Amino acid sequence: MDRMDRMNRFEHLFAPGKIGNCVIPNRLVVAPMVANMNPDGGVASEQYIRYHEEKARGGWGLIITEDYRVSEHAGGYPFISGLYNDRQVESHRRLTDAIHGHDSKIFAQIYHAGRQANRHVNGGVQPVSCSPIPCPWNKEIPRELTVPEIKQIVEDFGKTAANVKKAGFDGVEIHAAHGYLIHQFLSLNSNKRIDEYGGSYGNRTRFLREVIAAVREGVGPDFPVQVRVSADEECEGGRGVFESHRIFRDIEACGADSIHVTFSMYGTRSSLGSVGSFYQPQGFGAKYAAEVKKIVGIPVIAAGNIHDPFMAEEIVERGDADFIAMGRPSLCDPHLPEKLEAGDIDDIRPCIGCLQGCTASTYQGVPLNCMVNPELGHEFEYDYAPAKVRKKIFVAGGGVAGMEAARAAGMKGHDVTLFEATGALGGQFITAGYPPHKGVFITYPAWLLRQLKKLSVNIRLNTELTPDIVTAEKPDKVIVATGARPVERPYRGIDDPKVVKAEDVLTGKSDTGMNVLVVGGGMIGSETASFLGTMCKASVALVTRQADVGGDMEGGIRDDLKDVLRRGFVKIFTRTSLKEVTPEGAVLVSDGIEIFYPCDSVVTAFGTESCDPLTERLKDLCNTVAVGDALKARKALESVREGFAAGFTA
Repeated sequence: MDRMDRMNRFEHLFAPGKIGNCVIPNRLVVAPMVANMNPDGGVASEQYIRYHEEKARGGWGLIITEDYRVSEHAGGYPFISGLYNDRQVESHRRLTDAIHGHDSKIFAQIYHAGRQANRHVNGGVQPVSCSPIPCPWNKEIPRELTVPEIKQIVEDFGKTAANVKKAGFDGVEIHAAHGYLIHQFLSLNSNKRIDEYGGSYGNRTRFLREVIAAVREGVGPDFPVQVRVSADEECEGGRGVFESHRIFRDIEACGADSIHVTFSMYGTRSSLGSVGSFYQPQGFGAKYAAEVKKIVGIPVIAAGNIHDPFMAEEIVERGDADFIAMGRPSLCDPHLPEKLEAGDIDDIRPCIGCLQGCTASTYQGVPLNCMVNPELGHEFEYDYAPAKVRKKIFVAGGGVAGMEAARAAGMKGHDVTLFEATGALGGQFITAGYPPHKGVFITYPAWLLRQLKKLSVNIRLNTELTPDIVTAEKPDKVIVATGARPVERPYRGIDDPKVVKAEDVLTGKSDTGMNVLVVGGGMIGSETASFLGTMCKASVALVTRQADVGGDMEGGIRDDLKDVLRRGFVKIFTRTSLKEVTPEGAVLVSDGIEIFYPCDSVVTAFGTESCDPLTERLKDLCNTVAVGDALKARKALESVREGFAAGFTA
């Protein structure tokens, strides 16, 4: 068997591995991610248990939970788990029993958020830290811990670890990364103490060493203990990889059984803030694990945009890591390992790194969700048995909301027809794949199309659904997913040939010339300007009425976008509006002052508005429901979820 055959069989990924005395059936690991599903004081809810069980059912070798707080006020999110008291243990025992029923292993991650919290999520208590420096993300000044308080937190880690073992977990992970409390002590960026917990390297690492010792005492000598560490803080004045080498060696010397290598901290000016977006290259985190493998003898887990299973196989084959953590891919497709082992690679639902659901949900205090997987978080309530009555379902609109509606109805066994007025499916999501770094967006509608064909959904392209068709063919239900259209604003010169729409520029339908003015600083306008900047135009300018660009985007992604705009030499005019287009350019208004800007074209990106030409016309003909942007123009996250729900409950 040659190497290519071995790669296609993923022999290294599906070989058993060990962490301490725990035998793990394969090398695929679910990375810890905040789920926000436990509102009852850290007690595991049914939603939380079923969410994890679905991954075990899908074949993941090791599941690492979200960060369990070690005391009542140690959390950075409102509804995360805890194992700091006896009341919580029984519910988490139900979780571990469910996971073990599918032969997977499960570790509990434990932590103290430190300054990376605020009163609104932490029971009204002021955050604490090694020094009174606010978290860049939460911005609340923490109270500096006293030495007795530090000792108490160390004890809390030990007690929580003992409860982890009581609850039936297979191991415990100490979270010393991503800017949480242990990370804060390790870093000169955040630790300004001069007592025994600050200053020298030995003092800054004392807290971590004491926590490892307390955890080991709490669980005994044979229970697996691993530590998660950011190899590179990716922040101003932060710790780099080479400074981290000594920390990795010390973790091994302290008796840890494995190291989970990650990167960065929340609050950096980039989506590198511990969760890489589509702006970060595939597999960039593997280099950190490879560094650690060179200097320690215990198993190493790699993480960081490793979404491609072939890439994961190669990392393990090369010996750069022993296990591969794939957090967000496990959200997109809990059954990724099962499909991979069966050879159904094209059936794996792709992660596009949008961060709309997985990280945004943690900031909003709502349960974890995923844009490309509307089933996530609903595992405890969806019944996938075929519908008792097979219905004829029509879906109007072939964007992702309509495609999800058709897929869901097809999954339930209905007779489904999808109508799309144009010659292609995907809608605005196809356009979304054109700006720099966003090519991965195309993989989602491509996956949906494969699923529709697999489910034998009848697809009618270049066919607009009309009341006449509904009257003639008599469907039981029509799902209207006709999406949104570009907003138009009145101004002089609107009919000038130099005025073009952003979506036409992105998809190659309109040429802009060399000097371009983009009007509209939301996501569409900003990304169009970044696209034009990478096309090496002579000049590109971006105009927005707001005080900044990209205000409707996730914070880290917005910061990455700004970097692309800067590298493309895009001029940005804030608090500025378009007044008039002339044959020579455009007249702008800023603070009441008119400015003439010469350009070859004006690209408009004023946002989108709902487009529903059908619901009112069909209401007396059959059961009709509008979903997604047809109801209200929003992010794809809500549209996809509504589309799937409408099809699933048809």
